[in-house]
Amino acid sequence: MDTVRIGGGQGFWGDSNDAAIHMVRQGNLNYMACDYLAELTLSIMQRQKLKNPQAGYARDFIGLMKEIARDVYEKKIGVLTNAGGMNIEGAVDQVEKIAREQGLSGYKIGYVLGDDILAQIPELIRQGVPFDNIDDVGDFTQIQDKLLNANVYYGHEPIVQCLRDGANVVLTGRATDSALFLSPIMYELGIKPEELDQMARGIMAGHLLECGGQGAGGNFQYDWRGVPDMDQLGFPIAEISRDDFHITKAPNCGGLISEQSVKEQFLYEVHDPANYITPDVTVDVSQARVTQDGDNRVRISNIHGKQRPDQLKLCLGYHAGWKVVSYLNFAWPDAYEKAQYTAEILKKKLARKGVHPEEIHVSFVGLNSLHLGVADMSPDLINRMNEVVMRIAIRTKEKAEAAQLIPEISPLQLNGPPGASFFGGRSKVQEVIGLWPTLVPRDAIRLESHIREVK
Repeated sequence: MDTVRIGGGQGFWGDSNDAAIHMVRQGNLNYMACDYLAELTLSIMQRQKLKNPQAGYARDFIGLMKEIARDVYEKKIGVLTNAGGMNIEGAVDQVEKIAREQGLSGYKIGYVLGDDILAQIPELIRQGVPFDNIDDVGDFTQIQDKLLNANVYYGHEPIVQCLRDGANVVLTGRATDSALFLSPIMYELGIKPEELDQMARGIMAGHLLECGGQGAGGNFQYDWRGVPDMDQLGFPIAEISRDDFHITKAPNCGGLISEQSVKEQFLYEVHDPANYITPDVTVDVSQARVTQDGDNRVRISNIHGKQRPDQLKLCLGYHAGWKVVSYLNFAWPDAYEKAQYTAEILKKKLARKGVHPEEIHVSFVGLNSLHLGVADMSPDLINRMNEVVMRIAIRTKEKAEAAQLIPEISPLQLNGPPGASFFGGRSKVQEVIGLWPTLVPRDAIRLESHIREVK
């Protein structure tokens, strides 16, 4: 191809399928990539798989494929996704089943194994890999016996191999979000890894699409009121060649592709615009240009690439104790004062029971639960508040200890300050999953590309 037209069909596990279905049917796509994974997502999927060996992948993607399999087969639209999560072959089985049921003979399912290295951790420790926390927090020896999952963020190589082997759909585990988009761009345009500027452009195409609706007017701070038809929000599409690069969207849907909406997504998760690090290339967008080039069409230029890092990011999920989160409402007058007083009552009750949480957090929804220390706490505002919801959360080492908070909440409707109300039923004890970001040598990772053809 001279130009690749690729859509971002999913922003996260749990996102709507509507925009993906619409862009497949009306977006004139060559490819669509769907991102389902975040750091915590993998740990949740691992817990699901431990309870049920058939689980551990994003079932949402299976539902999507039931809707679009015939369309992508007939239109020759390649689909790439990291929905395989912790059970890639289980997801492949389901896609194969859909293809058989819909008579998609010859459909090739590519998949990549090898990002799950939990079993390799003891050997890597013996080899001297330190597993230092990227954020310089904590001591790895204190969590190494509590690990739940260990997944490497990898780049384009095994995905491109699947495409070379004829894959119509590619399922991965923890491939980076942007690599799902870069790979078909590299494959179709013949981009080589040493072409750093071209690699960087492909990565930024992925970066601008990987969050789905957020790149097309969703979660848009600058002018959210000006986004048309948000009830049928379209997701962004990239048109990219070796010489040009645009972001647009499908026709006949809502959303907005403008300089400002694209700029907001451009800077999302980019800590250093001159050094945005990915496994494939380090991207420099410090001098990038974003210009309107028609209705719902923005041109991207002046993106540059630098050498990729020597190591790969590894995300470790580990058991970090147990938590309980609960709420109580308080009505005017003096809603905030009542909520504060009730939080102190609960702390005293826990102490009297001998509960000493590892962490305790109290916030007040409607006042400071989102803004925390920078919230407006002026007396005039506080005195005018119609209602406040007190939120209390504790984390403990033992499950039984966390459970001690639960029976103390409901009685405070009658045993505490006036105007309290309880909602949502009793809270439950939940496991806390901690995240430990670290680095591993590239040569410690063995990724494998596979193809399964539907007969």
